[in-house]
Amino acid sequence: MENNFVALTGTKGGPAIRPGSSMPTSNLLCLDGQQIVVDCGLGVTRGLVDQGMQLRDLDTIFITHLHSDHYLELGGLLHTAWTAGLKTPVQIWGPAGLEQYWQNFVASMQFDIDTRIDDEGRPDLGDLVTFHVLGTDRIVLKGGISVSTLRNAHPPLLDSFALAFRSTQKTVVFSGDTAPIAEMVDFAKGADILIHEAMLKAALPALMARVGNGSEKLMAHLLRSHTCAHDAAKIAESAGVKQLALSHLVPSDDPDYTKKDWENAVKDHWDGPLHIGFDGIRIFF
Repeated sequence: MENNFVALTGTKGGPAIRPGSSMPTSNLLCLDGQQIVVDCGLGVTRGLVDQGMQLRDLDTIFITHLHSDHYLELGGLLHTAWTAGLKTPVQIWGPAGLEQYWQNFVASMQFDIDTRIDDEGRPDLGDLVTFHVLGTDRIVLKGGISVSTLRNAHPPLLDSFALAFRSTQKTVVFSGDTAPIAEMVDFAKGADILIHEAMLKAALPALMARVGNGSEKLMAHLLRSHTCAHDAAKIAESAGVKQLALSHLVPSDDPDYTKKDWENAVKDHWDGPLHIGFDGIRIFF
């Protein structure tokens, strides 16, 4: 793999999938040759393989928050990587409570895991995985890559984070799921690429009709906890980032709204390189 790119392997906002839709949130960041998985929504395993990643090489994962479209397939990814030859440690950073999910996943798969250890001679999957609770401390990964966190605004969740990955020459920022916040400007200042969640406000009523089992509370959540595309563009412009990628798109699967609608939503606020996320897009920086 080439050294510096981010692959948006899942670009849909929200956990539901429908015929023809994209998959929920997951990303593969390759920075100075290191492979880092950011979020593990449904479909992450297939998405990583489609990028050419050998699952046995999995070693670093970040989960931005505990909404299912960001960690539902974490257990499945780890188990599948194990069956694909994983035998080295995996370090996982995420909010408090993520390790409990993993323990419950392992318990649900205990018969299969024990059988494969006894019958196939595999190492104990539980011994390979270490969890770290995300907070405000700077994280240093192998190769000197540093990771900074910003607690963003995604109510009702309190432990929800933006992430900034920095090597000696490059900076990549993921907004996570968040309402627009002024702090994101300084957090993303001068980044080589900002991957920011985005929503088309005009398309929300049609989305509500498609969901079918949500009340007015769902609309209220979207409006208070997510960022409209034009606000993401304003943040990117103020931060002076070199590229802007929109992902976690709400909606991502309405045929009445196309790439042109997203471009129109940001054009008055951002005139730099723009990427409207779709599953599998690889962006070099």
